[in-house]
Amino acid sequence: MKRLWTIPELIDRWALTEAERALVDAAREPHTRLGCACLLKFFQLDWRFPRARAELPDAAVAHLARQLGVPAISFLQYDWDGRMATHHRAAIRAFLGVREATVADQQAVTDWLVAQVLPQTQQPEALRAAFIDRCRAHGLEPPTPQRVERHLRTAVAAFQEGLYATVLHRLPAEARAHLDDLLAVAPASEEAADAAGRSALADLKAEAGPLAVETVRQEAAKLARLRALGLPPDLFAGVPPRLLDGFRQRVVAEELHELRRHPVARRLTLLAAYCRLRAEELTDTLAEILIDAIQHIHVRAERRVERALLRDLKRVTGKQALLFALAEAALARPDERVREVIYPIAGEERLRELVREHKATGPAYTRQVYTVMRASYSAHYRRLVPLILGALEFRSNNEAHRPVIDALALLARYAAVPGTQPYFALGEEVPLAGVVRPAWRDLVVERGKDDRGRVNRINYEIAVLHTLRDKLRCKELWVVGANRQRNPDDDLPTDFAEQRAGYYAALDLPTEAEAFVAKLQHDLAAALAALDADIPTNPAVKLLTKGGGWIALTPLDPQPEPVNLDRLKAEVGRRWPMTGLLDMLKEADLRVGFTDLFATATAREHLDRPTLQKRLLLCVYGLGTNIGLRRVAAGDHGQGERDLYYTRRRFMTRDALRAAIARVVNAVFAARRPDLWGEATTACASDGKQFGAFDQNLLTEWHARYRSPGVMVYWHMDKKAACIYSQLKRCSSSEVAAMITGVIRHCTEMAIDRQFVDSHGQSEVAFACCNLLGFRLLPRLKALHAQKLYRPEAGQPEAYPHLQPVLTRPIKWDLIRQQFDEIVKYVTALRLGTADPEAILRRFTRTSVQHPTYAALAELGKVYKTLFLCDFLRLPELRREIHEGLNVVENWNSANAFIFYGRAGEFATNQREDAEVAMLCLHLLQLCLVYINTLLIQRVLAAPDWAARLTVEDLRALTPLVYANVNPYGLIRLDMAQRLPIDEEAA
Repeated sequence: MKRLWTIPELIDRWALTEAERALVDAAREPHTRLGCACLLKFFQLDWRFPRARAELPDAAVAHLARQLGVPAISFLQYDWDGRMATHHRAAIRAFLGVREATVADQQAVTDWLVAQVLPQTQQPEALRAAFIDRCRAHGLEPPTPQRVERHLRTAVAAFQEGLYATVLHRLPAEARAHLDDLLAVAPASEEAADAAGRSALADLKAEAGPLAVETVRQEAAKLARLRALGLPPDLFAGVPPRLLDGFRQRVVAEELHELRRHPVARRLTLLAAYCRLRAEELTDTLAEILIDAIQHIHVRAERRVERALLRDLKRVTGKQALLFALAEAALARPDERVREVIYPIAGEERLRELVREHKATGPAYTRQVYTVMRASYSAHYRRLVPLILGALEFRSNNEAHRPVIDALALLARYAAVPGTQPYFALGEEVPLAGVVRPAWRDLVVERGKDDRGRVNRINYEIAVLHTLRDKLRCKELWVVGANRQRNPDDDLPTDFAEQRAGYYAALDLPTEAEAFVAKLQHDLAAALAALDADIPTNPAVKLLTKGGGWIALTPLDPQPEPVNLDRLKAEVGRRWPMTGLLDMLKEADLRVGFTDLFATATAREHLDRPTLQKRLLLCVYGLGTNIGLRRVAAGDHGQGERDLYYTRRRFMTRDALRAAIARVVNAVFAARRPDLWGEATTACASDGKQFGAFDQNLLTEWHARYRSPGVMVYWHMDKKAACIYSQLKRCSSSEVAAMITGVIRHCTEMAIDRQFVDSHGQSEVAFACCNLLGFRLLPRLKALHAQKLYRPEAGQPEAYPHLQPVLTRPIKWDLIRQQFDEIVKYVTALRLGTADPEAILRRFTRTSVQHPTYAALAELGKVYKTLFLCDFLRLPELRREIHEGLNVVENWNSANAFIFYGRAGEFATNQREDAEVAMLCLHLLQLCLVYINTLLIQRVLAAPDWAARLTVEDLRALTPLVYANVNPYGLIRLDMAQRLPIDEEAA
C-alpha cells in the first residue's frame, strides 16, 4: 500500500458508498466503525487485509474518519487481533462475496502463473500482482504473504525447469558439445602460456579495451567463436528478455565448477542464454567502435588543422568595402600592372590575410581536414575496416539507402586487394550518389589527363564510413544480430494495430487526429492571447525587434534568506555529533530493510541473513564511498576481503540495487511530515554530473564542456532532495533520452507530472514526447533570447500585436494529422519500454529531417514549446519553481564529492557493470543520508519551541541533504546491535 495519496485519489479510492456505510454503521463504537471501514477499503484496494495498523496511510485513515464523523485518533483504540476484528473480516468477506482460498485454489493459481504469466515476465512484483489479481477475479482471499512467496517460487522453478527441457530439445548435439567446451580449461603450454588455466568462457567475459586495432581483433574473434556455436535462431523464442538477462547474471556470478555441476539441461540453457546476449553485446561493441573511430579521425583532423590555421589567421574586417575599391580601381585602369593599381589600395599584407582567411573558412579548409584524415586513416585506422566489415552485416528497411549497402559490399570485396592499387578497377561499378558527400566528390573521383574519373580507394573508404556512421546513428541502417543497433522496427509494439484503442487510452489521447489537433489549436490560441494581454503590464519581459526578434527577461529578485536553518543544522550536529556515514546506512537498513531485496544470482543461498546483511552494508559503503572493498575489509567488523568480494559478485546486481533505492525513496516519502516538507510532490528535476573514469574502455569519453575525460551520471530528484533514479551514460549520449528514461523507469511511488531540465535536456522532439507521455517538460533555456513563438493559424498577421517581434510561421497542422498514428506508436514504444529510449529517439535527429514522423514530432514539439514559453514568460512563479528544482540537483551533485571521496572521486574500473554498481551504491548511500537526516530534523522540530521558530522562508529552503553532522572517514566499525538514538531524546 502506497503511503502518499493526493486529495483527488483519496476521494476516488477511499470514499464509502451507501452500501458500505450500512456495513460499517453496524458497528456501535466510533473506533470499531472506523476500524471496519479501514479494513474494508484496504481490502478493496490491495485485496488482502492489513497485517498491522502501520500499513494504513494516515491520510486515508483521516479521510475515512471525516466521512464517518469520528476522530481519526480513535483508530488507535481498535483491537487489531481481537474478536471484533475477526468478526469484521468475516462480514467484509460476505459483503464482497469472497472466500478464503483452499490448497486446491492456490495450486490452480500457481499453475495459471506457469502457463500464462511467467512466459511474459519474471519480475517478483509483477508475479505477486498477477497472483493477487487472479484471486480477485475468482473471489478468493489470497493466503498469507509467506505462502504467496512459496507459491511464486514453486511457479518460477516449474517454469524454468520446463524452459530448460525445451531449450535442450532445441539445441543440436553439435551446439551442446560446443557449449560444454566453453567450460574446459586451456592446458599449459609454451604456445598458449597466457591462456593457461583459463577457460574459453573467461575469455568471452572480458570487456572490450580502448579504441585500438587489437581491441577490434579480440572482439571480432570472440564474436566469431560465439557464432560458431551454432545456436538456432529460435532457441529462445517467446522467452522474456529479463529472464535471459537473469541467466546471464547467473553465469557471470558463478565459478566454473559451479556451472559444471548443474544438470545438463540447466547448464546448457544458462550457457546458451549467456552466449546469445554476449553475441549481441559484441556486435553492438564492434558497431560502436566503428562509429567512434570515424568520429575520432574527423575530430582529430579538425583540431590539427585548426591549430595550424589559428597560428596564422587574422580575420580581415571591411571585406565588402575593400572588394568594391579593388573592383573600381581594376575597371578604371585595366591595362596597368597589379602592383601599381591594387597594392596601393589594399596593401600586400592585407591581401595575404585575405587569402589565409579564405583557406581557413572556405573549401580549402575542408580539403586540409580531409588530407589530415586521409593520412591518419591510411596509416592506422584502415586496418580496422576489414575486421569490422567481415564481422558485421548491415541492412536497411529503406531502398533509398541501398547504395550504402552496395558500397560496403564493395569495400568488403576489395579488403584483400593490396594498398599498392590506389584505384578501383575501371570496370567496377562504384556507388557515389547517396554515399559520397557533394563537398567530397572531387576528392574521391580523381580526373587524369584523359579526363576519365578514377575513384581513389582510400578517399572512397573514408567517405563511405562517414556516411555509414551518420546512417547508423539515426538507425537508417542497422546491424544483424545486434541489440542497440538492431532493426528499428523491432523497437515498436508489434500488436499496435490490434491494441490501438488501448494504447491511445493509456496515453489519454483521442483516437481521432482531428480532435487532438482542435484542442491544441484552442490551447495555443489561448496561451498566446494570455501572454499578449500580459506583456504591456509585465515589466520583467521585453520583446525587442533587434536580431530578428529578441526576448529580454529580467532576472528574478533574490528570495529572503532563511534565518533559522543554520541554527537548526547546528542543533542537529549538537544532538548527533559527527554521525558515522556507515552508521546512517546501517540505521536506514534496520528501519527500511532494503538488504532483504538482495538475493543471490545463483541457485543456492548458504549465508544466514544477519551475516549477509552485514556484508552487504559494508559492500555498499566501500563502493559508495569509492574507497574499495579492500580498505573496508581492514575495518573492525569481522568480515574478510574475500567475503566482501564474494558478496559483491553473488548478490549485488543492478536490479537489486535499484529495488533497494526505490524502497528507501518510498520510506523517505512515508516519513515526511507534510507540515514541514509540503504535500506529496509531483515535480521532478534532472541533470547530469561528470565523473572521472579509467579510459581503457569504450564508455569513457572526452567531455567538451568539462575539458576532461570521464562518464556522466544523470540524476532525477524531487524538490526535497530524494533522488528517485540514476543512470550511467557516455558524455556524448542524449540527455533527452536519459531524462525520459528516468521518468518512465523509476519504481517509486512518485507520480511525475512536471520535469525540470536545463538546456541540454530539452529539444522539440522531447517537448512532444514528454507531453504525450503525460508530463510537462519545463526547461531552463540558456538561449531564451532567440526563442520564437509559433502562430496557431495562417491568415492573421496582425493577431497578438504585442508579440509580433518574436512571432514566426503558423504550425503545420496537416503534418501532425497525417502522422498522428505513427507518433502515438513511437510514444507507446517509449512508455512500454520495448526498446531503450535513446535507441528510439536516435531515429529523430537533425540528420534525418526527411523522416516524416520526425518532422511531425518536431512540429508538435513546437506547439508544446510555444505553450511552455507563454507560461514561462507570463508566470514568475513558474520561473522560480524551475530554478529551485534545478538548484536541488546542483546541491545533490555537490554532495557527491563529500561521499564519493575515494580515489579522487574517479570510477576506478574499465568494466561498465562495475562502474554502474558503484554509481548505484553512491546513490543508495547518499539517499540513506537524506532519509536519516529527515528523521533527525523532524525529531528536533518535534519540540514546540523549535516548530514555532520556522518561518515561511525556512520551510521553503529546508532540506535534508546536509552533511556537516556526518563523518565518512575514520576506522570502519559496524555493530548491528548499536542504533542511532533518533526515537528517544539524544543527549
